Amino acid sequence: MSPATTSVSTTRARILAAAIDMVTEQGWQSITMARLAQRAGVSRQTVYNEIGSKSELAEAVVLDELARFLAVVDEGFDRHSQSVAKALQAAVLGVLERARDSALMVAIVSSTSGAETELLPPLTTRSTSLLDAARSVVAARVSDYNVAANERTLDAAIDMLVRTVLSHVMQPSDTPEKSAAAICGVVLAALSAT
Repeated sequence: MSPATTSVSTTRARILAAAIDMVTEQGWQSITMARLAQRAGVSRQTVYNEIGSKSELAEAVVLDELARFLAVVDEGFDRHSQSVAKALQAAVLGVLERARDSALMVAIVSSTSGAETELLPPLTTRSTSLLDAARSVVAARVSDYNVAANERTLDAAIDMLVRTVLSHVMQPSDTPEKSAAAICGVVLAALSAT
């Protein structure tokens, strides 16, 4: 990676980290591009060049957090390379625990009115890139196991898994342990039924 590339990615990461800190400390409504620039130690123009509009910032913040969730998924699969059932359970449980413990996710999920809701569309109505990324990671990891399901059933099960986990991230209905067990039970039943 060239020094210029490193500088750009470091600048973007610094801006996103500052935005996440601001959201968790003061809420989304506290962010203006000028305040964000000041917090990140860059010019306002740099924020626009690196991120774009405030709406694009919301999506970037959500996708940045998604990367952390997908690292948890990878970790679950890495710990259980011999059992797809244990790997799925660990991955789903890890995601649900991270959602419960993430100050950013708590801020996003608890935002129900006004400007705060700008963070919700990347998780709900504009979640295509998030869903695609999550499905892709899970599909790649599941492909390492000998799963009997045909491709169509496997794709449907992975889609159901990702959408259901996202739903539980947004509105938990039970403890992470119980939710993970229930979700994985349904997905594994679908996979073994074929």
